Amino acid sequence: MKLVKYTFLVLLMVTVNYFSANAQIGKLITKAEKTLKDNPLKLSNDDIAQGLKQALDNGINEAVSKLSAEDGYLMSAYKIGVPEEATKVISKLKMVPGFENIEQELISKMNKAAENAAKKATPIFVNAVKSISFDDAMTILTGSDDAATVYLRAKSNKQLYDAFMPVIVSALDEVNAREYWRTAVKAYNSLPFVTKVNPELDDHVNNMALAGLFGLIAVKEEGIRKNVNQRNTELLRKVFAKQD
Repeated sequence: MKLVKYTFLVLLMVTVNYFSANAQIGKLITKAEKTLKDNPLKLSNDDIAQGLKQALDNGINEAVSKLSAEDGYLMSAYKIGVPEEATKVISKLKMVPGFENIEQELISKMNKAAENAAKKATPIFVNAVKSISFDDAMTILTGSDDAATVYLRAKSNKQLYDAFMPVIVSALDEVNAREYWRTAVKAYNSLPFVTKVNPELDDHVNNMALAGLFGLIAVKEEGIRKNVNQRNTELLRKVFAKQD
């Protein structure tokens, strides 16, 4: 009888320990699964920020390469048209001898200037990326397909505009665009019954040139987010695997 009781107690203890151990293991597994889900690659906010910067750098290199090529702006979706305030000047001057092709000539010169300026854009953009602080890198990583580009533009557009302006002015002068436009405006202002105007090209070309560069940076960012083959470094693969 004692032997039966002893055997029963032993079996009871083994059973209790078995279920207790299983419960503990279950808790450990649940905790591990939650940790992996919350941070599967153990990436810090700084790691993610560096990955986002690397993605932007890749986008900058590709955007500059495409838009600084021969007719890079002119033959792309980012072709620069005449500023709205210049259309009335052009419409009048088309009938003036010597200005029949003013619109095509102006578009050609503006796009060539933007193309030339784009060749000098890389260090300006890279410096902007280096100085940017991603306060919540995870939110940007898991945001829209162009979230990092939008963030860069919001934080750095004024800085980039100011840095790019002398480059744009120099590029416009290189193709004689500003002088050509001043001559056209002077001819327009000499016509009877017109309200004198003085539209400048600098601001328009600067804004449009930057819009083109940002546009292609966003395209590259989307590519990195959606196509693992475009993640050409270990950091990019680790960081963007987190948003997949």
